[in-house]
Amino acid sequence: MSTETVHAVPAVSRRTRAGPRGSAILLCGLAILGTSVLVASPAHAYTNPSPVNLGAAGNYAILASSGVSTTGVTAITGNVGISPSGSTSITGFGLILAPDGTYATSSHVVGKVYAADYTSPTPTNLTTAVGNETTAYNDAAGRTPPDTLNVPAGVITGPTTIGKGLYKWTTDVTVSNTVTLNGGPTDVFIFQVGGALNFAASANIVLSGGARACNVFWQSSAQATLSAGAHAQGVILGKTAIVAQNGATLTPGRALAQTAVTMIGNTVTAPLC
Repeated sequence: MSTETVHAVPAVSRRTRAGPRGSAILLCGLAILGTSVLVASPAHAYTNPSPVNLGAAGNYAILASSGVSTTGVTAITGNVGISPSGSTSITGFGLILAPDGTYATSSHVVGKVYAADYTSPTPTNLTTAVGNETTAYNDAAGRTPPDTLNVPAGVITGPTTIGKGLYKWTTDVTVSNTVTLNGGPTDVFIFQVGGALNFAASANIVLSGGARACNVFWQSSAQATLSAGAHAQGVILGKTAIVAQNGATLTPGRALAQTAVTMIGNTVTAPLC
């Protein structure tokens, strides 16, 4: 009989829970070489959600509405955009406006920087991108039914391996230690967080089996924080601010916030998908 890895548990356990459509699933925690995995018996096929369509928001590594700021040596590979706020709300980048006025460049950005007060068609393009960002957030937040609900409670710790699926929490969530997202190139991971999302300093998101960062979506209903030294991958869709503390990395990934993105000496590289 086959089994499927779901996520880690801290110790050997045995319990039953209801499946996403009401079926009973017996879950057994097994300690293997110092780590723990949770396997379903009989094997439970978690869903493979369809990817969240980012639309024009997918053209940006960083997209915000009210501000984009950096201190320290931040390196962004991909475009940066802000709307409806203008270029004065982009700070720390030393912007150099292009001759045609449609974009700016920065020594911190391998790509272009766009603001709502730049020359047409930039304002219209940004309005579309920000609208698509909101639509993508609502899509990710509204997906049902979840494969798990509040499991584990409040903390995704590791070392642990997580397969494709739709995972939901109605609380704040902290990601710590090494968390491996294992799946193929078309497998999709959606994490619905009903509160704040925090990648602890020890957080290290790893993709294996061909899984791609563009198919990983972290939806946060409150502030999303990458603590100093944290490493994350995937698309962060923030209802409010996304804050990256000193040395945190999002590679590959995107920070798409409905308010502001704040960085301190970070590396952000947009995925190539």
